[in-house]
Amino acid sequence: MPDSSAGYRERPSRRLPGAVVWTRTDVSADPVRVVPDGCMDLIAVGGRLVVAGPDTGAHLVEAVPGAVYTGVRFLPGTGAALLGVRAHELRDRRVPLDDLWPGRRARLAARRVAEAPLPGRALEDVVGGAAGPDAYDPVAAAVLASARRGEPVSLLAARLGLGERQLHRRSLHAFGYGPKTLARVLRANRALELARTGARFADVAATCGYADQAHLAREVRRLTGTTLGELVRGR
Repeated sequence: MPDSSAGYRERPSRRLPGAVVWTRTDVSADPVRVVPDGCMDLIAVGGRLVVAGPDTGAHLVEAVPGAVYTGVRFLPGTGAALLGVRAHELRDRRVPLDDLWPGRRARLAARRVAEAPLPGRALEDVVGGAAGPDAYDPVAAAVLASARRGEPVSLLAARLGLGERQLHRRSLHAFGYGPKTLARVLRANRALELARTGARFADVAATCGYADQAHLAREVRRLTGTTLGELVRGR
């Protein structure tokens, strides 16, 4: 999730369930702060395709005024399978697609997107055409739903009939980190979204299940490197 310091727009994907197609135009030279959101992205920039792995901390992107980026942000737990990779191998990394796909396939995908009148749709088609039958793993879906509820990992493991270590490995492959870290990231994102509506930070903390406002502040700073107030102001 980028901050609001750059021109940013998004829409739901027409082809990839739960995904978002976005565009960003740099409007200043100020770095853009991308905070962890549990997602992976495929990004088109300068004729290249780059995969943004799942983040555990804020990623500061150098801005070039006028530069335009188009991307697909995958539903958490689906990007790795759609791209044919393991999420934890890309954690906190930005990797050219041609390092992950065979060279000719990656080049054709990049050319298709670069030449398309609607790059966002072309990105959807590139990924959608590569999706296999295992792209939407029911275990990953269960982990995501459980993390959003904030329930104990032991309960989820018992419900799925998996050991906690096995569940952790499955989560690493799909999300890039374990269920507990995923839950922290998703909760912080929910808090940021709520704070951006103008809600009082104390109310945000209570609604999102933090012990108090100080607990919320510590978690946000650990995950984003800045304060909730700065994020809300888009700095």
